[in-house]
Amino acid sequence: MASKSVSQEADEILLASAMITLGARLQVLEAETSLSHDRLARLYREIRGCSPPKGMLPFSVDWFMTWLPNIHSSLFYNVYAFLNQRTERKGIRATIDAYRLYLEHAAVENGEASEPVLSFTRAWMLVRFFDSDMLQLSACRQCGGHFIAHAHDPQSDFVCAICRPPPRAGKTRAAKARGVQGRPGLEPTRS
Repeated sequence: MASKSVSQEADEILLASAMITLGARLQVLEAETSLSHDRLARLYREIRGCSPPKGMLPFSVDWFMTWLPNIHSSLFYNVYAFLNQRTERKGIRATIDAYRLYLEHAAVENGEASEPVLSFTRAWMLVRFFDSDMLQLSACRQCGGHFIAHAHDPQSDFVCAICRPPPRAGKTRAAKARGVQGRPGLEPTRS
């Protein structure tokens, strides 16, 4: 068995550290690096100050089909696809860069204090779902944007969640408490 070089191990530690900082679960770290479970758990505790969460990873593509997650996930995946196709960043490094860009946008939209709609672990799973040919990007016939849809669904009549939001979109208790009506992020109009 050949041992890893010190620089290769350091690179994997830096990669794992970046993913932990973005909120990756331990299963993601194990899949993307060759570091041991114990070493990753120690690194996680050192960076986050707590033990890694236990439990299963999200496994259903249906979460990505609901209106707000679909918009956020589509934004992330379009950035990821651009980076993966047109830059030297590939695979997990493109995922990290695309997620950082997504977080910058989500912070502007939601304010710094709120949690982003799309977690790093869900973003990582989204890329895996595309790699497994379970999801596709479909062009909206009204706005022309590319949004996440089930693989092999008919594309000719696709309308996105922005052009046709569901009737109760944005009408959460929190939005009502703030006095905001309609889509999140929009202030009520005054006559």
